[in-house]
Amino acid sequence: MKKTIPFMILFLTIIACLAISSISYAQPYGKGIYNSNVPYGSQTSLSIATNGNISVPITPVTGGALATGTSIITITSTDVIGYKLYIKALTSTSMNNLGTLLPASANGTPVALTVNTWGYNTDASANFTGITITDALIRSATLPASTGEITNVTYGMNLDLAKPAGNYVANVVYTAVPQTN
Repeated sequence: MKKTIPFMILFLTIIACLAISSISYAQPYGKGIYNSNVPYGSQTSLSIATNGNISVPITPVTGGALATGTSIITITSTDVIGYKLYIKALTSTSMNNLGTLLPASANGTPVALTVNTWGYNTDASANFTGITITDALIRSATLPASTGEITNVTYGMNLDLAKPAGNYVANVVYTAVPQTN
C-alpha cells in the first residue's frame, strides 16, 4: 500500500505600504544637483509594487524539507537622496493553518532554518531570518530609482511530518520611505 505524503502550501499575503508625506522636496536648498531627475521646484515621487501573493508548495519529509518562494518588490522613486525599504509581519509572526501555527524562525541573522519554522532572506541563499512585527530594514538606496529598482525577498519554510497538511498563511508588509538626509 502506498502512503500519501501530506502536501502543504505557504501563502503570503503581501501588503505594500508607501510611507510618504504629503509634500516631498527634491533636496534641501543648496544640496543636490540642480535640475537632476526632478526639475527645480517640482515634487519627488515614490511608489512601491509587488508581484502579489506567493505560494510555496512543499512535501514534508521526516527530518524536514526546505521549500522557497520569491516576492518581487519594485520601488520607483525620483528622490535624489534615495529610499529605505522595510519588512514586517502584519499582526503575527506565525503562519496559520486553521489554528495550527507555524512559528517564524528565531534567527536574528540569516542561518539555516530549524524544522517547522519559516523565514526570509534577500540574497536567495538557504539561510533565513525570522520575521518580526517591527520594521526591519532590507534595503537602503542612496540614489534615485526612476526606472524602478527590484528587491527579491525569498521566503523559506522547513517542514516535517509533524505539522498537518493545509494552507499556512501569513501577512507581510513592505514599507518604502523616502530619504530626507
